Amino acid sequence: MDERDLLVFTDEDGNEIEMEVIDYFEYKGQEYALLAEACDDSHDDECGCDCDCEVQDIYIMKVIVDGDSEEFVPVPEDMMDELIEAIEDLYDDEDEEEDVEE
Repeated sequence: MDERDLLVFTDEDGNEIEMEVIDYFEYKGQEYALLAEACDDSHDDECGCDCDCEVQDIYIMKVIVDGDSEEFVPVPEDMMDELIEAIEDLYDDEDEEEDVEE
């Protein structure tokens, strides 16, 4: 079983939310992470969780590395469209590379 990269965040109401890092990517010299709410592995469906993964929210956070630790910082709203486009391009390129290898 693959090791999952899980983080715990606290929302504005003080509730803890467990998030899973889906992927890291670099954009304009900065590191970012794609995160989603962590799923419960105890269920035996296609993705191993009890969530509806087709409609799962994805979050983008900037990663600031300080020595051995990483800090995850919300991305300014005015950068979101630009980052979403960069992510789409990144995954489109990866899909094309996989098609060529097959």
